[in-house]
Amino acid sequence: MRGSVYYQSAVLTKVIFIEGAKKSDKIDPNHEYYNCISSFKTMESYRNVWNNFFNYLKEHFKVKNFELITNDHVKSYIEYKIEYYPSKQYLEKITSALGKLEVALNKYSKDKYDNPITYDFKIRQELLNNARDLKLVANNYHNRVYINPFFVIKNLKNPNHQLAAIIQLEGGARSEGVTLIKEEQLKGFKTDDITKQNVGIIQTKEKGGKVGDVLVSLQTYKRLENYFIANDTTTFKIKYQDYLDDIKNSCRIINTTYQGSHGFRWSFAQNRVKEYQKHNYNYEQALQGVSWEMKHFRASITEHYLGK
Repeated sequence: MRGSVYYQSAVLTKVIFIEGAKKSDKIDPNHEYYNCISSFKTMESYRNVWNNFFNYLKEHFKVKNFELITNDHVKSYIEYKIEYYPSKQYLEKITSALGKLEVALNKYSKDKYDNPITYDFKIRQELLNNARDLKLVANNYHNRVYINPFFVIKNLKNPNHQLAAIIQLEGGARSEGVTLIKEEQLKGFKTDDITKQNVGIIQTKEKGGKVGDVLVSLQTYKRLENYFIANDTTTFKIKYQDYLDDIKNSCRIINTTYQGSHGFRWSFAQNRVKEYQKHNYNYEQALQGVSWEMKHFRASITEHYLGK
C-alpha cells in the first residue's frame, strides 16, 4: 500500500466502516459485516489512533507501507505508550483500535491477494492485561529494570548504541531523546544540584514537545563531543529498530530478560531516587525531583518506576 499516513488509514477505514450496520450482523461470524464498525464517532477515534501508530512506525521503524505491520511493531508501540503512564481508559482505547486495525488489514489483504497476509496482534491483549491497573501500579506491576544494565551495554555490538544506552541510563532520556542528537543540543557543564558533581548537559525535546536537560557524566558528554569531531558531523543518529535489536541480542548473550530501551530509563529512575535520599532528601522530595528530571509533573509517576 502506498500513500501518506492519512491516505492509508482512510483506505483501511473504508474496509471496516459500514454506516448503519446492525449489531446482529457485526457479531455474526458468517456475515460480511462481521467485526465491522458502524459508529462514525468510534471510527474517528480509532482512526486517530491508527494515524498516531502509523506516524510512530515511520519515525522509529521507517515503515511506510502499513501492510508490513507486525506483532512486534504493535508490541513496541504499546510499550512506548505505557512508558508515559497513560490512563487505563486510554490504553484500552489504543488496544481496541489496534484490534480493529488487525481486522481491517486482514479484510483488505483477503480482498486484494490470492494469498493474503495474515495479521495477528494478540500481544496487545497480553500487554493490556499486564498494565490494566496503571493508576494503581502496585497491581500487576512488572519491573522493567535491568539487573545489570552496564553488562547489557557492554555487550552491545554497535558503539553508537552503547553511547545512546549510557545516556538513557545516566540521564533518564527517552528513546526519542537519544536516537537523534544534534551538536547544538550540547549545552556545556554544570554542577548537579543533588550530587554536587560536575556533569554535562544535553538538552532534549521529547514527547509532547517537552524540553529539558539530560544530565550525564563528563566522560559520556566528552564521548559525544568526540563523536561529532571524529565523524565531522553535527548529528548523532541511530536507527531505533537496530538499537532495539542490538539490545535484544545483548540480553540473549548474557541470558537476561529483555526490557527494551525503556529498561535503562527505569534503571535511571530507581538509581536517581537513591541518590536523592543519599544526599538527605526525603522520599517525597526524591519522587518529585526525579519526576521533573524525567519530564513528568506528578511525583506519583516516579512510583510507577519503583513499583509502589
